[in-house]
Amino acid sequence: MACVKFGSKVDAFQRQGQAWFCTTGLPSDVVVEVGEMSFHLHKFPLLSRSGVLFRLITQASEPEEEEECVVDLHDIPGGAKTFELVAKFCYGVKLELTASNVVNLWCAAEHLEMTEEHGEGNLISQAETFFNQVVLRSWKDSVRALQTCDDVLPHAEVLHIVKRCIESLAAKASTDPNLFGWPVLERGGPMQSPGGSVLWNGISTGARPKNPSSNWWYEDVANLSLPLYKRLIAVMDSRSIRQDIIAGSLVFYAKRYLPGLNRHHASSDSSTHLTPVTSGSPPSEEDQKILVEEIDQLLPMEKGLVHTKFLFGLLRTAMILRVSHSCMSNLEKRIGMQLDQATLEDLLIPTFSHSMETLYIVDCVQRILDHFLAIDRVTGAASPCSIDDGRLIGSPSLKPITMVAKLIDGYLAEVAPDVNLKLPKFEALAAAVPEYARPLDDGLYRAIDIYLKSHPWLVESEREQLCRLMDLQKLSLEACTHAAQNERLPIRIIVQVLFFEQLQLRTSIAGCFLVSDNLDGSRQLRSGLIGTNEGGWTSAVKENQVLKVGMDNMRMRVSDLEKECSNMRHEIEKLGCVKGSSTWGAISKKLGFRIKSQMCSAEEGSVSNQNNNGNIKIEKLKDRHIVKQKKSSCISDKESVSSIVSS
Repeated sequence: MACVKFGSKVDAFQRQGQAWFCTTGLPSDVVVEVGEMSFHLHKFPLLSRSGVLFRLITQASEPEEEEECVVDLHDIPGGAKTFELVAKFCYGVKLELTASNVVNLWCAAEHLEMTEEHGEGNLISQAETFFNQVVLRSWKDSVRALQTCDDVLPHAEVLHIVKRCIESLAAKASTDPNLFGWPVLERGGPMQSPGGSVLWNGISTGARPKNPSSNWWYEDVANLSLPLYKRLIAVMDSRSIRQDIIAGSLVFYAKRYLPGLNRHHASSDSSTHLTPVTSGSPPSEEDQKILVEEIDQLLPMEKGLVHTKFLFGLLRTAMILRVSHSCMSNLEKRIGMQLDQATLEDLLIPTFSHSMETLYIVDCVQRILDHFLAIDRVTGAASPCSIDDGRLIGSPSLKPITMVAKLIDGYLAEVAPDVNLKLPKFEALAAAVPEYARPLDDGLYRAIDIYLKSHPWLVESEREQLCRLMDLQKLSLEACTHAAQNERLPIRIIVQVLFFEQLQLRTSIAGCFLVSDNLDGSRQLRSGLIGTNEGGWTSAVKENQVLKVGMDNMRMRVSDLEKECSNMRHEIEKLGCVKGSSTWGAISKKLGFRIKSQMCSAEEGSVSNQNNNGNIKIEKLKDRHIVKQKKSSCISDKESVSSIVSS
């Protein structure tokens, strides 16, 4: 910290209790009262430097009595500590002028009229020169000087000290620090040469210093009082500093003085490593309440500038401190703008009132969701979409609202076990999410099931009304299977679930049979569009067509085998009536059946070879499985004939 030294005399001031004495060998002839402190001094050093002291001492000395002259300076800026430095300056005692005392000394000198008329190089000129040439050029000194303005704020405002400090700080914060080397030099970084390279023992190394981040000034300005900090942020905003940088400073300042925010772990962002450890006693609840309201006013109303977790922490703190309604509404709107970035843990805001109506504040989440949906409608994100195999098909702008829908379903499942949660509140929150935002209703079904389990006293009509919130056609097969066996659901809902479950099964089975034809059709179309250069696709299509013909022949052959097996069953039944005469006929049937089964095996082998050579799709393997089943049926019939013949 830069300083200027004045005077050359040895310090001759001694303190005894609440009094200061100047031990120069001469008895004091004037007593200056500053608050509870008394200064026993001499008239001449004071008269020669201050116009105010000259008039006061002259007036007090008019009776010319032998008693000491007493002067009262109860309104001097800075109090007794500052007047001690002023007295030392008047006596020519060694004194250091620094950024920590220059403001108080300047204000006190102006109050005492210590101008050049009462002595060359007086305190006003010395303090003003040091402030302009030293303090304002340094970031650290400007911050220290601005901090001391709180004690003498009215006098500092008159002298424009506060304004000039703030303008200096705002100018430095808005300037690229890479251009001048500060604040790296001031913050303990490496020394730099005029060319900007790092110095080692005064020798240029040629290395360039690391670029400082944009949040290098957060910690310094966080030491300012709230009124001065507000004015600094306002000036920075007028200088077009990026909104995200200003928002980061506000977050840092709030974490410094709001202990409740430090209980929640913020995600890793650019300023997390700067989070200071709060020392000393925290501010009073009233001061914290004012701070929350001021932070809300200063934060830019823009999405994504502040992390959602911080906003939720600020909202919880605001609820505890019982801030104004407008502040609460603004915080809810800010969260609603970026609700898609929230987590389930963020939404679980416990009830802070003593009534304990519900475990969590559901109404607050309802209002936040309403703000999000209002913004979503304005931005035009609510566009039609379709669902295919459980996936949402539509505009990419639908992704935020689908994330919010999933988040709300999870929140409903968490608050559903609360027995004090009324059905209208649960229904209102569940119904607020648009239907197109839920690709599947499995999450909503889970929440409704938990609510029904925790509220067994609901009547049948209320259960049906609650279940109507679901779209049963958007339940997965697993959810349908669970719902079909769920005794908590109304009978009508279970019947509808069973119907849609059967419908889904039929659709799935039909899709399995048609997938082969669809693939072949798409391949033929693709091969027609592809040029003659891609012969691989053409050959693959031809092989698939040949295999398809083979499979069609196999289906016809299996049908013939079924007919022959049916005829054989009738012949076997006749054998039971005429045993002896039909023995050779049965044997011939047996031999004929062997021939048929061998034909089946041969046909199956040919199909298997075609599958291996053509790399056939899974649908061909299904037909192979059908042939195996028919073969097994033929073999079982053959064994039955053999047993009859042997008997």
